[in-house]
Amino acid sequence: MPIYVQILLFALGFILFVLVAMYLSGLGMRRICLSIVAELEAARAFNEKTAVAVQDERKNFFRVGTKNLRPQALQVLLQEGIVAKAPSGKYYLRREKLEEIKEKMKS
Repeated sequence: MPIYVQILLFALGFILFVLVAMYLSGLGMRRICLSIVAELEAARAFNEKTAVAVQDERKNFFRVGTKNLRPQALQVLLQEGIVAKAPSGKYYLRREKLEEIKEKMKS
């Protein structure tokens, strides 16, 4: 097999690997976001008074691997406005924003 074909196949394989890795990490992030939302719904944390504490930082500083996506998922939820942070440092679910996103997902 000519060398240029090998290089092309290697490049295509690498691109495919990167795309699959990105897809799988996105699925993991989605799963964690949904678990945080479910946790807040179960606690009925819908306003500042009923806000609950959520793990928003790493438990172990030296565990930096991909298994520690919970703080990143919480940041995504905060940026999207689904979750809000109370002045007390606890978190609550913004029900109207969640319903808006659920409606978008149905369409």
